[in-house]
Amino acid sequence: MGQPDQSWVSDCAFDRWIASVPDPGGPDAEQLALRAVSQMDLNPIDIGIVPEEGPDRVGIVGMPQWMWVNEPAPNTFGPISMTATAGTASVTATANVDKVVWDMGDGNTVTCTGPGTVYEDRFDIMDSPDCGYRYTKQGEYEVTATSYWTVQWEGMDQRGTILRDFEAKANIVMGEAQVITQ
Repeated sequence: MGQPDQSWVSDCAFDRWIASVPDPGGPDAEQLALRAVSQMDLNPIDIGIVPEEGPDRVGIVGMPQWMWVNEPAPNTFGPISMTATAGTASVTATANVDKVVWDMGDGNTVTCTGPGTVYEDRFDIMDSPDCGYRYTKQGEYEVTATSYWTVQWEGMDQRGTILRDFEAKANIVMGEAQVITQ
Protein backbone atom coordinates (compact mmCIF):
# COMPACT_ATOMS: atom_id res chain seq x y z
CA MET A 1 0.00 0.00 0.00
CA GLY A 2 1.32 3.29 -0.98
CA GLN A 3 0.69 6.79 0.15
CA PRO A 4 -2.55 8.44 -0.96
CA ASP A 5 -2.27 10.90 -3.79
CA GLN A 6 -1.46 14.16 -2.02
CA SER A 7 -2.99 16.34 -4.67
CA TRP A 8 -6.28 14.49 -4.33
CA VAL A 9 -6.34 14.91 -0.51
CA SER A 10 -5.40 18.54 -0.90
CA ASP A 11 -8.15 19.13 -3.46
CA CYS A 12 -10.76 17.47 -1.22
CA ALA A 13 -9.75 19.52 1.79
CA PHE A 14 -9.71 22.62 -0.36
CA ASP A 15 -13.18 21.90 -1.73
CA ARG A 16 -14.58 21.37 1.75
CA TRP A 17 -12.84 24.50 3.02
CA ILE A 18 -14.32 26.69 0.26
CA ALA A 19 -17.80 25.35 0.92
CA SER A 20 -17.63 26.37 4.58
CA VAL A 21 -16.33 29.92 4.08
CA PRO A 22 -19.00 32.64 3.71
CA ASP A 23 -19.10 34.34 0.37
CA PRO A 24 -17.19 37.60 0.87
CA GLY A 25 -19.30 39.22 -1.84
CA GLY A 26 -22.58 38.15 -0.21
CA PRO A 27 -25.16 40.54 1.16
CA ASP A 28 -24.52 42.56 4.30
CA ALA A 29 -27.55 42.87 6.62
CA GLU A 30 -27.03 46.56 7.32
CA GLN A 31 -26.60 47.35 3.62
CA LEU A 32 -29.85 45.53 2.88
CA ALA A 33 -31.52 47.53 5.66
CA LEU A 34 -30.29 50.77 4.09
CA ARG A 35 -31.63 49.59 0.72
CA ALA A 36 -35.04 48.93 2.33
CA VAL A 37 -34.99 52.45 3.84
CA SER A 38 -34.14 54.02 0.47
CA GLN A 39 -37.15 52.21 -1.06
CA MET A 40 -39.42 53.90 1.52
CA ASP A 41 -38.87 57.34 -0.07
CA LEU A 42 -39.06 59.05 3.34
CA ASN A 43 -39.88 62.77 3.16
CA PRO A 44 -40.36 65.75 5.47
CA ILE A 45 -43.84 66.40 6.78
CA ASP A 46 -46.22 68.73 4.99
CA ILE A 47 -46.64 71.52 7.56
CA GLY A 48 -50.10 72.39 8.78
CA ILE A 49 -50.11 75.63 10.78
CA VAL A 50 -52.42 78.42 11.84
CA PRO A 51 -51.86 81.13 10.86
CA GLU A 52 -51.35 79.77 7.38
CA GLU A 53 -48.59 80.91 5.06
CA GLY A 54 -49.53 83.64 2.60
CA PRO A 55 -49.26 87.35 1.97
CA ASP A 56 -52.72 88.09 3.35
CA ARG A 57 -52.49 85.75 6.38
CA VAL A 58 -51.63 87.28 9.76
CA GLY A 59 -51.84 85.64 13.16
CA ILE A 60 -52.48 87.58 16.36
CA VAL A 61 -49.77 87.81 19.00
CA GLY A 62 -50.86 86.04 22.19
CA MET A 63 -53.46 83.87 20.45
CA PRO A 64 -52.96 80.11 20.17
CA GLN A 65 -50.99 78.73 17.23
CA TRP A 66 -51.80 75.23 16.05
CA MET A 67 -49.24 72.99 14.33
CA TRP A 68 -49.87 69.58 12.76
CA VAL A 69 -48.73 67.14 10.11
CA ASN A 70 -50.92 67.95 7.12
CA GLU A 71 -52.30 64.76 5.56
CA PRO A 72 -49.81 62.35 7.14
CA ALA A 73 -48.79 59.56 4.78
CA PRO A 74 -46.70 56.45 5.40
CA ASN A 75 -43.60 58.10 3.85
CA THR A 76 -44.08 61.43 5.71
CA PHE A 77 -45.07 60.18 9.18
CA GLY A 78 -45.15 56.37 9.16
CA PRO A 79 -45.50 53.64 9.85
CA ILE A 80 -44.00 52.21 6.70
CA SER A 81 -42.25 48.86 6.13
CA MET A 82 -40.12 47.58 3.27
CA THR A 83 -38.12 44.43 2.66
CA ALA A 84 -34.88 44.31 0.67
CA THR A 85 -33.67 40.99 -0.73
CA ALA A 86 -30.40 39.78 -2.20
CA GLY A 87 -30.41 36.15 -3.27
CA THR A 88 -31.95 34.19 -0.40
CA ALA A 89 -31.16 36.87 2.21
CA SER A 90 -33.70 39.51 3.21
CA VAL A 91 -34.04 42.32 5.73
CA THR A 92 -37.27 44.05 6.72
CA ALA A 93 -37.22 47.64 7.99
CA THR A 94 -40.09 49.53 9.66
CA ALA A 95 -39.99 53.33 10.07
CA ASN A 96 -42.01 55.69 12.28
CA VAL A 97 -41.73 59.35 13.21
CA ASP A 98 -40.99 59.54 16.95
CA LYS A 99 -41.41 63.29 17.26
CA VAL A 100 -41.61 66.55 15.37
CA VAL A 101 -39.58 69.42 16.80
CA TRP A 102 -40.96 72.79 15.76
CA ASP A 103 -38.44 75.65 15.77
CA MET A 104 -40.78 78.60 16.01
CA GLY A 105 -38.28 81.08 14.57
CA ASP A 106 -38.16 83.20 17.73
CA GLY A 107 -35.63 81.10 19.66
CA ASN A 108 -38.21 78.67 21.08
CA THR A 109 -38.99 75.08 20.15
CA VAL A 110 -42.02 72.86 20.69
CA THR A 111 -41.74 69.06 20.65
CA CYS A 112 -44.81 67.09 19.57
CA THR A 113 -44.92 63.30 19.73
CA GLY A 114 -47.93 62.80 17.49
CA PRO A 115 -49.17 64.31 14.24
CA GLY A 116 -51.04 67.12 16.02
CA THR A 117 -54.67 68.12 15.55
CA VAL A 118 -55.87 69.86 12.39
CA TYR A 119 -57.29 73.30 13.25
CA GLU A 120 -60.94 73.90 12.41
CA ASP A 121 -62.81 77.22 12.69
CA ARG A 122 -65.09 75.73 15.36
CA PHE A 123 -62.07 75.63 17.72
CA ASP A 124 -62.00 79.45 17.65
CA ILE A 125 -59.42 80.59 20.25
CA MET A 126 -58.90 77.25 22.01
CA ASP A 127 -55.36 75.98 22.58
CA SER A 128 -54.30 72.99 20.51
CA PRO A 129 -54.77 69.84 22.57
CA ASP A 130 -51.42 68.39 21.53
CA CYS A 131 -49.18 70.71 19.49
CA GLY A 132 -49.46 74.44 19.97
CA TYR A 133 -47.64 77.67 20.76
CA ARG A 134 -48.22 81.37 21.49
CA TYR A 135 -46.04 84.14 20.07
CA THR A 136 -45.31 87.11 22.32
CA LYS A 137 -43.98 89.54 19.69
CA GLN A 138 -45.14 90.58 16.25
CA GLY A 139 -42.98 89.84 13.26
CA GLU A 140 -42.26 87.46 10.44
CA TYR A 141 -41.15 84.00 11.51
CA GLU A 142 -39.63 81.08 9.65
CA VAL A 143 -40.99 77.94 11.31
CA THR A 144 -38.96 74.77 10.84
CA ALA A 145 -40.52 71.37 11.54
CA THR A 146 -37.94 68.60 11.93
CA SER A 147 -39.38 65.08 11.85
CA TYR A 148 -37.24 62.48 13.63
CA TRP A 149 -37.58 58.94 12.28
CA THR A 150 -36.56 55.68 13.91
CA VAL A 151 -36.15 52.73 11.58
CA GLN A 152 -35.99 49.28 13.18
CA TRP A 153 -34.64 46.55 10.92
CA GLU A 154 -34.32 42.78 11.27
CA GLY A 155 -33.06 39.94 9.09
CA MET A 156 -30.22 37.49 8.54
CA ASP A 157 -30.18 36.81 12.31
CA GLN A 158 -29.36 40.47 12.95
CA ARG A 159 -31.26 43.58 13.95
CA GLY A 160 -30.51 47.27 14.27
CA THR A 161 -31.71 50.84 14.30
CA ILE A 162 -31.26 53.59 11.73
CA LEU A 163 -32.09 57.21 12.57
CA ARG A 164 -33.18 59.81 10.01
CA ASP A 165 -34.49 63.38 10.21
CA PHE A 166 -36.07 65.71 7.67
CA GLU A 167 -36.89 69.44 7.73
CA ALA A 168 -39.81 71.40 6.34
CA LYS A 169 -40.20 75.19 6.55
CA ALA A 170 -43.07 77.66 6.57
CA ASN A 171 -43.09 81.45 6.87
CA ILE A 172 -45.79 83.09 8.96
CA VAL A 173 -46.59 86.64 10.07
CA MET A 174 -47.74 87.61 13.55
CA GLY A 175 -49.31 91.00 14.24
CA GLU A 176 -50.80 92.93 17.15
CA ALA A 177 -54.59 92.91 17.39
CA GLN A 178 -54.84 96.72 16.95
CA VAL A 179 -52.79 96.51 13.71
CA ILE A 180 -55.12 93.89 12.28
CA THR A 181 -58.33 95.83 13.04
CA GLN A 182 -57.17 99.05 11.39
